[in-house]
Formats: sequence, C-alpha cells, structure tokens
Amino acid sequence: MIQSTAVISRADMIRCALCLEAPCDAGCAKGLGPSGLLRRVWFSNEQTAALSLPEENPCLTCRAKCEEKCVRPGEVPIRETINRLYYQVRPECETPLPEDEARLACDLCGIPMENPFMLSSSVVASTYDMCARAFEAGWAGVCFKTICSLDIREASPRFSAIRGSDGGIIGFKNIEQLSDHSVAENMEIFRRLKQNYPGKVILASIMGKDEEEWGELARECEANGADAVELNFSCPNMMEEGFGSDIGQIPELVERYTAAAKRACGIPVLAKLTPNVDRMGPAAEAAIRGGADGIAAINTIKSIVGVNIHTYVTAPAVHGRSAVGGYSGNAVKPIALRFIAELGQGIGARGKHISAMGGIETWRDALEFLLLGGGTIQVTTAVMQYGYRIIDDLKAGLNLYLKEKGFSNVREVIGLGLDTVSGTTDVLERGTVIYPQFETERCIGCGRCAISCMDGGHQAIRLDESRRPKLNGAKCVGCHLCVLVCPQGAVVPGTKRVVKRF
Repeated sequence: MIQSTAVISRADMIRCALCLEAPCDAGCAKGLGPSGLLRRVWFSNEQTAALSLPEENPCLTCRAKCEEKCVRPGEVPIRETINRLYYQVRPECETPLPEDEARLACDLCGIPMENPFMLSSSVVASTYDMCARAFEAGWAGVCFKTICSLDIREASPRFSAIRGSDGGIIGFKNIEQLSDHSVAENMEIFRRLKQNYPGKVILASIMGKDEEEWGELARECEANGADAVELNFSCPNMMEEGFGSDIGQIPELVERYTAAAKRACGIPVLAKLTPNVDRMGPAAEAAIRGGADGIAAINTIKSIVGVNIHTYVTAPAVHGRSAVGGYSGNAVKPIALRFIAELGQGIGARGKHISAMGGIETWRDALEFLLLGGGTIQVTTAVMQYGYRIIDDLKAGLNLYLKEKGFSNVREVIGLGLDTVSGTTDVLERGTVIYPQFETERCIGCGRCAISCMDGGHQAIRLDESRRPKLNGAKCVGCHLCVLVCPQGAVVPGTKRVVKRF
C-alpha cells in the first residue's frame, strides 16, 4: 500500500477548507467532483481517490476554473493534486477498488454491524435528526449521548482548542456534560431510530446515581430499543462529585454498578472507563467481575488548555471563570492507544469486546486501534470538525487495505499488533545502530536536520558546500530525530545496521 507521506498527503493541500457544498465542484466543467478527491487525500485515502478517477485525465486541457471558484483562490493546488493522483499515485496502485463492503462486517458483543464505525457518546449523537443523518451517511451505529436523571445545565462557551502551525485543531477541550433531554424524551428517540433504522446499532450510554438507578436506566433502554448499554464511568465534567470519572477511579464502584445494570437487562453491557488513572486494568477487571460483556475506552483526559495572558483565565472562559475539562482530538491518540493495548493484552485476550476511541480521524488511525485489540471504533472530535461525511473515507480506506493485504474480514486484524508491545523498555535490542539515509533528490537544503542534531542530538550531521547533509557515523547513535524533523521527508531510516562499540 502506498505511503501517503511518500507521494501525496494533507500537507500538499493544507489550505483546503473542506467546504460544505464546495464551490470548486461547481467550477469543474469535467464533473470530477474535486472536493471529494481533495477530501480523500486529506483523510489518507489518496489511493482510493486515484482509483476512482476516469481513465483519461480531463485536467490536461482544463483552465482550472475550480481553483478560481475556490474560497481561497490560488491557494489550493487542485489541478496539481489531481495530476499527481493520475501520474504519481495511480501507477503504483496494484489492487483495484473493492466491489463491496462485505469485509467490514463485524459485531459488537455479538450484535451484527455492517462496519466497525460508530459515533461515540457526545453532542454528535444527541438527537434523532443527528443520529438519522449519521445512519444515512453510512455509520453502522451510535453511542447515544449519556442519559441520566440529573438536571443538566450547560455553560457557554464550552469548547476550546489547541491549534497546530497550519491553524488546524490538534487538541480539543470540552466542559460539556450529559444529555439535557429527559429520560422519556430519549426513550422516544430510541423507539423512532429502531423503527426507522432496524439494521443500525444503538448503544445507550447511561449514568445513574445509585445501583437502583443504574439498573432502571439499563432496563428502560432495553425496553425502548437499545441494542446494548454503555455505562459512563468516565465523564470528567460532572457538576457533582461521585459521578463519571469519580466512579471509574474506584474499581469497587465499577464492579457494583456494572453488576446492577447487568442484573436489570438482558442486552450486552459495556463499561466505559476513564483514562485519568495510571492503569486501566484494575477497573476493567472489576467491570468484568460485575458481568460486563466488554469495555469502552477512552473518554476525554482531564486538562487545562491555555491561559489568557491578559485576563489570566483558562479556556473556555465563562464569565471570568473556567474549569478543568476533557481533552480529546488527534493529540490524545498515543495515550488512547496505550490504554487499548493494555486492555487488549488483558481482557481482550480473554475474548471480551473492546470498543476503542481516542483521537481517530482517518482509517489509518482506526486500523491502529484494531491492531491493538479494538473490536469496534467510536469517533467524536473528528466528526465535530469535519462532519458525518468522514465515514466515506473511514470505510473506503480500511476496505481497500483489507483487500490489498488479503484479509477476508476486518475481524482478522484485531489484536495483530499486541505481541509487539511491551510495558517496559528492557526487552528492546540495544546492540546496534540504524543510520539515517538522506534522499538528496528530495532535500531542499534547509538544514533542519543539522540544527536538530547539533542542538538536540549528537552533533553527527553537517551541511556540505551544496547545502546537502553529511553524516558522521562515528558520532551518530541512530536516534532518528533527523527523520522526524525533516519538512520534506528527505531523511528516512536506512538499511545499514552497525554493531555498537561498547
């Protein structure tokens, strides 16, 4: 499979705004739908974009009206991107597009799902209309925003973010709580959804104040059409103590409330656990002792995002005050993967379902969670940024990967990466050095590799007279900092392995 960073990637079209009803489509006289092609590239799906193009390239004789119609005229290389799909990506594609999506079929604790992708419990799955539109778009299921009997009153504003150098959101903070609809209103939504979308999966997130209420909510959800229940032991934003993540940090409470919900209903029960702990294993084991059929993780991470240097208030500021809130988005993916691996090697190894989430934007992100033991995938923050439409690329990219690798079903990849993960570094081989390799044809002579090696590494790189990097093998320790900082991807791991001199 083509590596997007080696051919064409998001960086090549970073100024694209991913518009609603994109003007570039209206400007394309050839009917290519350039916005869809650009979106595929954005979400690491350049191969399916290239394979979906017509045989002949209509852009060769085109005046690029699409670029004139763009909301950022002249800033998005639409024609160049399509030409690169034709002449760089397409020739390397060895596998034709799949004929159908049968490979994506899976299950949630035995409940059939057409693909592994669900909306996670949040604002993106909080009304009938939203869930219906998600189902129509192709999502296989929704975990409905947490149902409770609490008096939910939200703050305004309640979101803030950390942005990358390109202006895009990399980390997202919310101080939002649970569903502000009554239990009866939410039950009506379940009934309508199940009547109109019987093949879709409804995972009902609930939160009770005591064992009786946990059981009652689980019972009502089952009676009104929910296929499974997710117990919210993880929300970090509760107004009252003793709810959400306060429960998830106490295994005894996790076990007790799981048992209460399990006694009250006959549908599968998943415990959604908090990442605001050192290890998730103790709470997961407690949930399994309480009868849980699976675990969902992770929820958001307690955080403070930014302090206004003039008002001294952290974000989001609500009338001069703020609060610790939940952090999500692509920035939390490494933390989420760590917890999913812990669960995969523990309860997952015993056949318990893991519904995984945390920073997933692309099909590649989703695949990483599957490889570490996730059985289904839940998404929120990426949908908040880009909309339900991202399901097209989640499905298309994963489906093509499975076909290209020879897998007949997505279940076959679950857990394949677990054997490579160790909780400590003492198992790692330390006797050799792998030198970096410089691809001079891609190098622009910026010297970033030399700067980082000089000031953050081992002083092993210098620039020659033509501003090309040269490596001093006697000093290089193979840390590969230079590989990471190169803006052109012109420094790559080499094939030369040298035995260390101790």
